[in-house]
Amino acid sequence: MYDQASGLRRMTQLTSTKVITVTGGKGGVGKTNVTLNMAISMARQGKRVMVLDADLGLANVDVMLGLRAGRNLSHVLAGLCELEDIIIEGPYGVKIIPSASGTQNMAELTPAQHAGLIRAFGNLQHELDFFIVDTAAGISDMVLSFARAAQDIIIVVCDEPTSITDAYALMKILSREYDIQRFKIVANMVRSYREGRDLFIKLTRVTERFLDANLELAACIPLDDNVRQAVKRQKIVIEAFPHSPAALALNSLAAKAMTWPVPHHPGGHLEFFVERLLVHKPRAMEAFIRE
Repeated sequence: MYDQASGLRRMTQLTSTKVITVTGGKGGVGKTNVTLNMAISMARQGKRVMVLDADLGLANVDVMLGLRAGRNLSHVLAGLCELEDIIIEGPYGVKIIPSASGTQNMAELTPAQHAGLIRAFGNLQHELDFFIVDTAAGISDMVLSFARAAQDIIIVVCDEPTSITDAYALMKILSREYDIQRFKIVANMVRSYREGRDLFIKLTRVTERFLDANLELAACIPLDDNVRQAVKRQKIVIEAFPHSPAALALNSLAAKAMTWPVPHHPGGHLEFFVERLLVHKPRAMEAFIRE
């Protein structure tokens, strides 16, 4: 991927928008569930929230909410419509940017398509409190780019060897290659808080030994069959089963995330969303895209 860092460094003045990327080393750890419950919990408290489904080839945010997306990011990149045309509204006014599902070329964007994605977000006209990105699993260029674009990175992990190993691999690349050192850890589908804490300790032992990284345990989300039942209903658990253990934990995570400070400088070296997230708009954005 081409380097746009120098252009970004000239854009240092942030609005109040907080950009959070939710990611994980492997699929099936519950990233999208965490993203949507957190976003809607924030919106219920009056926050202006937008969710980007950044699993560009296997998108499912709109499906999980029972929404119908007539068009998605693939249509924007094809020049058939503008980004504003595809945004749909979810519960409590949460704005959703849907992506394509079952489209391989969306998962393998060219540099020119990356630039098109930047330009698309450059025209975004919404004033936001939180912009939450739900990435694909793994360590692809797109996952790394969306992680680098955020001010806070939530890594969702389960208590199984592949999840732990893949989460570490993701942090290793971000830490060593891009000098990102702060990660929020969500221990998902754990049988107790102690199990979640032990999972976090496993990760910190490895990172403290091999990486210059700072991990924070953001939440322990319990294994709760109500989550599965809510998904079957195409609802989120905080709405379908508001008093369930998972719902309470996810609401707590959202409340905590709303207290995370907005940095005074860009948190990464690549901002896909700079037009509305940074104060200096047209000239800075044009320079950013050119570089």
